Amino acid sequence: MKFSVSLYSFFSAVQSGELTLLQCVAKAKELGFDAIEAVDFCFGCPPEEMPQKARELKAEADKHGLSISSFAVGADLLNGLDGSGDVQKEIARVKGMVDIAEILGVPRMRHDITMGQKGSPKSYAALVPQLAESVREIADYAASKGILTMTENHGFFSQDSQRVELLYNTVNHPNFALLCDIGNFTCADEDPAKAVARVAPYVKYVHAKDFIVKSYYDNDPGEGAFQTRSGNYLRGTVIGHGNVPVKQCLHILKAAGYDDTIAIEFEGMEPAVSAIRIGLANLKRYWEEA
Repeated sequence: MKFSVSLYSFFSAVQSGELTLLQCVAKAKELGFDAIEAVDFCFGCPPEEMPQKARELKAEADKHGLSISSFAVGADLLNGLDGSGDVQKEIARVKGMVDIAEILGVPRMRHDITMGQKGSPKSYAALVPQLAESVREIADYAASKGILTMTENHGFFSQDSQRVELLYNTVNHPNFALLCDIGNFTCADEDPAKAVARVAPYVKYVHAKDFIVKSYYDNDPGEGAFQTRSGNYLRGTVIGHGNVPVKQCLHILKAAGYDDTIAIEFEGMEPAVSAIRIGLANLKRYWEEA
């Protein structure tokens, strides 16, 4: 088992000036990680500057003996991230991100699917055949570069275990798999353990995340929290400090034969470095105990 950390986890420390993006790499090594995970928006630069930034990140990871486990990118294969609705333009943009993934030397890349149809909404199931065509085209392109493509239970619309399972089986491509974020199922008000059990056979990469969960009928916790699809409240927190059954989810994945990489994705209000350090210690212990 290898343990990675998404650079997104350090985002608050980068925004505050505590760390630079490249300093996060050294910090990940110091904390005991085997790898880092790159994220598109963490580069903080225009698209034309991203290849050079990717080379710099790869060099820094190599310097510290860390691999880059994955590259996470935003996408909307219905509307386009620019909202133009030009699907072919969006597919071409995501293929460009595959080129960045190649520079980073990653074995896999995660891209989003869609935030949902605007204007005249359709059900997820009704949109899956159209979405699957776009996913296959990207998967084909990435296969030529030796990079596995994945999607994550992420973005509210493409978040439920049933939905991502349906998409995976409809795409039916040897170069496409699922990234299982064990915490994100709560955004769709799903029980994480039941959801992980459903998708475990298709999982090729894992995000470990924890949330404090409060009912809609509790007091609004205010700053730092957001609402789920049905209005419950979530706040990101240190792995082991929230309500996500992390160890149970790891047990399910282990029982299904998963033994690759787990990446921490911290998005809480606690100081990032301390939260990541404590989360890694808990995650390693839970994996051994699961």
